Amino acid sequence: MKNEYKHIFEPFTVKRMTMKNRIVMTPMGTNYGEQNGEMSFLHINYYEQRAKGGTGLIIVENASVFSPQGSNGTTQLRIDHDSYIPRLYKLCETVHKHGACIAIQINHAGASAQAQRTGIQPVSASDIPSKEGGEIPRPLTKEEILEIVEKYGKAAKRAQTAGFDAVEIHAGHSYLLSQFLSPLTNKRTDEFGGSPQNRARFAKLVIEEVRRQVGPFFPIFVRLSADEFMEGGNTLEDTLEYLQYFEKEVDVFDVSAGLNGSIQYQIDANYLADGWRSYMAKAVRERYNKPCMTMGNIRDPRIADDILARGDADLIGIGRGLIADPEWVNKVEFGDVQDIRKCISCNIGCAGHRIGINRPIRCTINPGVNTGEDYRKKHVKRQCNVVVIGAGTAGLEAACTAAEVGCTTFVIEKKPYLGGLAAEISKIPDKNRLADFPNYLIHRAEKMKNLFIFKNTEATIEQIESLHPDIIVNATGSSPLLPPIKGLHDVIDKENGKVSSILNMINHVVSCDYPEDMSGKKVVVIGGGAVGLDVVEYFAPRGADVSIVEMMPIIGNGIDPVSKTGTFNLMEKHGVKQLTDTALLEVKENSFLVKNPDGSEEELSFDYGFVCLGMRANNPILKQLQDNFDTGKTEIMNVGDSVRARRIIEGTEEARNILNVLDKRNFI
Repeated sequence: MKNEYKHIFEPFTVKRMTMKNRIVMTPMGTNYGEQNGEMSFLHINYYEQRAKGGTGLIIVENASVFSPQGSNGTTQLRIDHDSYIPRLYKLCETVHKHGACIAIQINHAGASAQAQRTGIQPVSASDIPSKEGGEIPRPLTKEEILEIVEKYGKAAKRAQTAGFDAVEIHAGHSYLLSQFLSPLTNKRTDEFGGSPQNRARFAKLVIEEVRRQVGPFFPIFVRLSADEFMEGGNTLEDTLEYLQYFEKEVDVFDVSAGLNGSIQYQIDANYLADGWRSYMAKAVRERYNKPCMTMGNIRDPRIADDILARGDADLIGIGRGLIADPEWVNKVEFGDVQDIRKCISCNIGCAGHRIGINRPIRCTINPGVNTGEDYRKKHVKRQCNVVVIGAGTAGLEAACTAAEVGCTTFVIEKKPYLGGLAAEISKIPDKNRLADFPNYLIHRAEKMKNLFIFKNTEATIEQIESLHPDIIVNATGSSPLLPPIKGLHDVIDKENGKVSSILNMINHVVSCDYPEDMSGKKVVVIGGGAVGLDVVEYFAPRGADVSIVEMMPIIGNGIDPVSKTGTFNLMEKHGVKQLTDTALLEVKENSFLVKNPDGSEEELSFDYGFVCLGMRANNPILKQLQDNFDTGKTEIMNVGDSVRARRIIEGTEEARNILNVLDKRNFI
């Protein structure tokens, strides 16, 4: 495979650092740090897995150069004191033994810091929050700016001392240097504000001080938001202009995009194409003749290799893709690319966990983010038969895991296809990336000689008994929630009817029943959760007059911040009417009767109506299983949506827990 992707596996040298290939793990916060800002051994294990997986360069997540003032996150790494060097040295030593290079990103959060975490008011270029509704920062004085410049230099020197091969300065993504560079947040009238040259002055001083501290042979990377994708913010052309003021001492530009208010372009939304940002890196590379790194939903090695081949960039940054599969590079070099567990860009376990709810990161499709796949080295000590009912993502993950440790595994699926709800939802055009996960699981299952799949088969107690199960996994998924609302069951999903559930809507999408131009058509969606928003995202860009109705006070409750920002921007752009605190009273053939917040009733007419009130557990055989196998000899697991309707991430985690059952039952 190495010859097929020859550009990926060309070594790359900058100053005294030589990478064995062109793949870079981009810096992403993890919330794995110790409370005092020290690197944890959980961190070291996490990065070691990605080094073992063949990554050429790992850039460690942003470390604070000045805490608490510049802190970003609850357990962010710190590099503002010599006491942090020993643990960082241990990390570098661990990563180097696997042949990977390692850098660390140094940063000051500025107005993106939070007073509830730091105990002090955030600082910035001006008194403008880094995001809508954010805390109002205090403008830095010139003396304070120069102090922070010195902090950056000392932090870079510590990185060099700790054994890092390079350092990256973060000048994008609504952090402090970005807040000075952007006209949206820099309203200063002194030498640090106004013209592009003045707004670039702080970054210039920082880069020059870092160079002074680390010397001429140590690589300096700088991360940029090359296009801020916000009205009044820096465009790519603006960035190309201001780079002239500090590019001299930069060795590699890490060409990113987006601010807090356009986070869907910073942490790529799932509908953005693989490698979509590469034109920005190409523009910087051509203007300044410096090596550039690009990133942006790059999951397919063919696309990565093509970007390098045509000269858009010198390095390929992969972030979430290496959370999803630490072995990405090794699988491209030595194996089968179909074995890659491709990131589906759902942004739930990574961005949603860390940014949204302040948890350590996890991954929807990789339940072993921290633990890896060492479980595959285990093997059952005696015969163990596992029967899995349902071949959605949870069922397939349980089946594959069991088979990989030697269980004889049977999967019973009543539909003619595998993949469950994920396979269905992926038929919506903007959700097609979701199909990569069930496809990966199917490929993984097909390779197992001890895993047998029965499609088009309704599970029965007699059939299950004939397989002599030691463990039964019930993974029968969920179905649309259709409560007893007047008229709902009479009209929904009827042939030639106008009211549909999400599954019926998908069938019409596949059959191309909806016109591409929906101008003049009224669409009303009942339910403001993730499913309802999927419908809105399909129809609004096609010109339909769309309304979304939600009985709760907010739309999009519980969805990750990346998806939420992207969806709300889409709704604003296309004039989607958002009706909150509004309850569905009755469903008619051509209208919904709703109760408004003031208690009045209103009839919402439509050409296409959708009832998306969520999903509910579907477990038709679970009670029979419990009644017939309640002998203590057979363990019954209920996983995923058949417990209650949730997200893929919960089902995947529960499915992998079959290892705990095998251990408890003394099979491994």
